[in-house]
Amino acid sequence: MYFKSNTVAFLDGEFVQADQATCGVYAQSLHYGYAVFEGIRAYNTPQGTQIFKAQEHFERLQYSCRVIGLPLSYSVEEMTEITYELLEKNNLTDAYIRPLVYAATPNMSLKCPTTSNLLIAVWDWGKYLGDQCLRLTVSPYERPNPKAVPIEAKVAGHYVNSIIASTEAKNRGYDEALLLDMNGFVAEGPGANFFFEKNGELFTAPAGSILRGITRNTIIDLAREAGITVHEKFFRPAELQGATGAFMTGTAAEVVGVESVDGESFAKPFKETLGAMLAEQYQALVTGAGALRSRPLAERQA
Repeated sequence: MYFKSNTVAFLDGEFVQADQATCGVYAQSLHYGYAVFEGIRAYNTPQGTQIFKAQEHFERLQYSCRVIGLPLSYSVEEMTEITYELLEKNNLTDAYIRPLVYAATPNMSLKCPTTSNLLIAVWDWGKYLGDQCLRLTVSPYERPNPKAVPIEAKVAGHYVNSIIASTEAKNRGYDEALLLDMNGFVAEGPGANFFFEKNGELFTAPAGSILRGITRNTIIDLAREAGITVHEKFFRPAELQGATGAFMTGTAAEVVGVESVDGESFAKPFKETLGAMLAEQYQALVTGAGALRSRPLAERQA
């Protein structure tokens, strides 16, 4: 349940009841998927509620708007302050945060609008892919061609590809899909980046056909700080043969282990892999046992 009768959302400069927020049926974003969004998490830490890497997320939201020509009049600082206030109004300390920038003005043309709308919603949401290790399958659907759309932008319309791939995988009895790029290299999951471990080193797809996730980048930083070599390189599914383990990363999913790809299990149980160690370090970081990376609520109230 994303909202209740007393849930508050932020919409176009006002805090409103979530069940009263509306969007017109002639909105350009509704018809064409022309919108951008972010997935962010707040955690209850010893120092108070903390939005993890708020600056990076809201900067990426600004970037996504800019590259598709969607105006956004709010600064990173303004959106951060609004989100902390929204968390307070909903009495949430651990929460998933969804900012959405869209075009609500009636517009059936294919021209960029001159104005936009900002929605920020928050809700209590567990790990998107659960806590159990995943059984993946290589999807028959490819990631979008980066020469066709700006892959580094988190555009709502891109996720039609994700929904189709994920649904197809689940219909075949798997937990999630693993998508390739147009050249047959492993790219990412429908909503999470992919890593595998071999010979004590980590491998993940480079920029190109992936969204370089903020959780992905955090895991790479944690791994390198621990002295683990991380290769950002192109690789094909065949290179997963002999891999020790694998995992997926994303703000909604956090860090989740992978049991197998197309029925081929990895050499070690996930709990014995580098991914499991990094998952523990990630949880320590976001919950305040590690270094804090964003401004906590307690600091705002001081």
